[in-house]
Amino acid sequence: MSSCVRERLCWSVEGNKEECLNPERRERRDRARKKPQTSIMSASAGTGVFMLSLMSIPFCYLFNSLIYNNGAEAFFFAGFSAVLILTISVRFMLKKKAPVDRLFYVYAVFAFLSVVNLIIGLEQDNIIDGFVTFYLKEAEPHINTAHGHMISYWDGCVHYLMYLLMIAAITWGDSYRTIGLYWVGSFSMRTMVYILGNAVGKYGTQVTPLFILHILYISLSVWACFRIFSQPSTHDAQLTSIQEAQRTSLLHRPLDLLFIVYLIPALAFCVFRGLVVLDCSSKWCEDYVQQFEPYLKDPTAYPKVHMVVSMLYSGPYYIITLYGLLVPGCEWVPDLTLVHSGALAQAQFSHIGASLHTRTPFSYRVPADSQSVFLLVNVLYALVPHALCYHCCTQPAFFLNPKQEKKTQ
Repeated sequence: MSSCVRERLCWSVEGNKEECLNPERRERRDRARKKPQTSIMSASAGTGVFMLSLMSIPFCYLFNSLIYNNGAEAFFFAGFSAVLILTISVRFMLKKKAPVDRLFYVYAVFAFLSVVNLIIGLEQDNIIDGFVTFYLKEAEPHINTAHGHMISYWDGCVHYLMYLLMIAAITWGDSYRTIGLYWVGSFSMRTMVYILGNAVGKYGTQVTPLFILHILYISLSVWACFRIFSQPSTHDAQLTSIQEAQRTSLLHRPLDLLFIVYLIPALAFCVFRGLVVLDCSSKWCEDYVQQFEPYLKDPTAYPKVHMVVSMLYSGPYYIITLYGLLVPGCEWVPDLTLVHSGALAQAQFSHIGASLHTRTPFSYRVPADSQSVFLLVNVLYALVPHALCYHCCTQPAFFLNPKQEKKTQ
C-alpha cells in the first residue's frame, strides 16, 4: 500500500510515472527539450553560410569589372583578399551562435569557392558572361581544358552539395563522417590528377601566382581530411547480427558473391588502361585507344595521370576489398568503399565528360560509333562501386569486430 501511495505521489509531482521510476529517461527528456533550441540557433548559422556563398555571384562580377585591365598579380591579391574578407565575414556573422567544430568555417569558405567554380563552368559554356572573363583569359590556362571544365562543374555542383550537407550536419549536431569520407576520396583524386597533370602536361611551364592560393586550399583540405578520419565510426550492429552474418557462408551471401565477381574484371580493366597510357606495345592496347578511348593520348596528360593513379591505388583497393568480402571482421571495408567511391565518381565524371567535350581536339574524342560501348563500360565502372559502398555501409554486420561490439554493449 505504501509503495502505491509513493508511486502516485511521484506521478503527480513529475507528471510521468515512467520518468519517476527511471531517472535516465527524465535526463533524456531534458536533453531533448534543450536540443531544438540549440538546433534552431545553429540552423540560422547554416543559413547564413548558404546566403554568404551566394554572395560570390555579385562578388565575381564586381572583381572582374575592377581588375579586367590589370595583370595576374592584381587578380592574385584580389583572390587573397576575397578569402580573407570571407573568413572574417563568417566569423563576424556567427559570433554569437557559431558551432564549435572548426570545419564549419572551412566548409563555409569552400562553399563560397564552389559557387565561383560553378560560375567559371557556366561562363566557359557561354551561358553567362562578364563574371570571370579575366580569369579565363589570363590567370589560369589549365582551367580552359576539357578536364578543367569538368572539374569546375564537379566542384560547383557535387562538392557544393556535400559542403552544404556537412554544414547542416554540424549545425544540427549530427555526424557527417560518411559524407566527409566520400568528399575525402573525391578531393584526393581531383587534386592528384589536376596537380600532376599540370606538372607533366603541356601547361607545366605556365605557373601563375594563383598557384599559391591553390596550395593553401590543398593544405586546408588535407587538414580537414585528417579531422574527418579522426571522428568515431558510425557503423554499428547487434552482437547477434554480427555473429549470424559472419557464420553465413559466401554461397548464402549472393550480393557479396556478385561483388566479388565484379571486382576481378574491374581490377583487370583498371590495370589494362594503366598499361595503355604507359605506351604498352600490345595490339589490344593500340586497338583500344583507336576505337574506344583516344582521349587517353591527349597531350594535356590528365587522362594519363588519371589512369596511372587509378592503377596504383584502385588496383590495390580491389584486391584488399576482395579480401574484406571473404574474411569477416575487416572493419575498414565500409570506410574504404566510401573513399574509393568518391574518388571514382569524380574521376569517371571528369574522364567521361572530357572524352566527349568539344574542348578536346576532335582526334582525341570518342568515335561516334563507339560512344555507346564507351558510356556503358565507364558508367558501370563508376556505379557498381557505389552499390558496393551502399551495401557495406547499410549492412556492416559482416565487417564489424564482435569483440569490440561486445565491449561497447
